[in-house]
Amino acid sequence: MVQAYVGPPTPPDHRTGAPSRQDGRVSDFEIRPATAGDVPDLLRLVRALAEYEKDPEAATATPAQFEAALFPEQGDPTAYALVAVSADAVVGMALWFRSFSTWTGEAGIWLEDLFVQPDQRGSGIGQALLGRLAEVCVERGWTRLEWAVLDWNTPSIEFYRSRGARALDDWTTFRVDGEALDRLARS
Repeated sequence: MVQAYVGPPTPPDHRTGAPSRQDGRVSDFEIRPATAGDVPDLLRLVRALAEYEKDPEAATATPAQFEAALFPEQGDPTAYALVAVSADAVVGMALWFRSFSTWTGEAGIWLEDLFVQPDQRGSGIGQALLGRLAEVCVERGWTRLEWAVLDWNTPSIEFYRSRGARALDDWTTFRVDGEALDRLARS
């Protein structure tokens, strides 16, 4: 079984939420690096996230693409993943890759996706996933953890702000893909 490397292990109290009590519920979970065997669950959660974000048709990634990106036979992974496991089921995930700031000359993490199944929200899993990524940054001397969130996703925005995140309101994200990418490549 291949494991994605996310840095040295953290103390047990940071890798598990056992037991965590929020909203009157007791939750028992573990945060661990994803393995190749988790690819079907990662794709399931990515599709659930796309559904939540009102764009289910956009989630077209295949198991082969995820396996090649996360667990390549040669070379470094393109991306990394953490999973949250509760009662032997993957119930949450964080997919990320390394970023770099030309202004500061320092590396960081770009969090591509953070998702916790709706029935597991409020149990501390999202906090544990985000916290583990912050630990990876600190352990490696990286100085930032960044991500994008849809403007209308108020619950997520409030969650992130309550953890010390701040919105970069002066920045707008741009993307070139599909035919526009082809045209730009030919220009």
